[in-house]
Order: sequence, then structure tokens, then C-alpha cells
Amino acid sequence: MRLLLDVGDTAVTRQTAEALVRVGTVAAVRLIALAVAEADDHRADWIQTGVQDALVGADGLPDIAAVCGQLAQDPEATVRRGAAEILAWADDTRR
Repeated sequence: MRLLLDVGDTAVTRQTAEALVRVGTVAAVRLIALAVAEADDHRADWIQTGVQDALVGADGLPDIAAVCGQLAQDPEATVRRGAAEILAWADDTRR
């Protein structure tokens, strides 16, 4: 979480988000969802950039839509909101 919300270096935020999407597990994407819920607009933009960077031409990546679907059932409302945001970013990437 500290890397995703790093206030001193936006490159760290972007690269961490990208790396976690490439891992693609529920746990990895859940971290991104939690960070999105806590991030200010500036930091959320860099998280979004990292997510979208990972998804561009991502034939070999895990199905982020499926992972976000699982997170939509998470008991924490912040995770559900963050997963919905990530799913919207993924949809933007596919257009």
C-alpha cells in the first residue's frame, strides 16, 4: 500500500500498480482497490495509468474483469468501490 500511495514519487505508484495487475491475483488487485479508495485524485490518476499500462496489449495477462468480479463480492465496501473503478479503467483500455 505504501508504494501505491507514495507521495514522493509518482513513478513508484505507477510501476507498483502495473506490477500488481501483471500478477493478477485477487490479493494483488485487492491492494490496488484499497489504494484507489484512499488515494487523492492525483495519486488515483497514476494508479489508473499503471493499471492501463499493464492492460494495453495484455494478451497474456490474467482476466482483470474476472478478478474485479470476485472483488465485487468483498465484505469491505472500499474494496468493492475500488474494484468497480479498476473495472471501468480496464473497459476504457479495451476501447
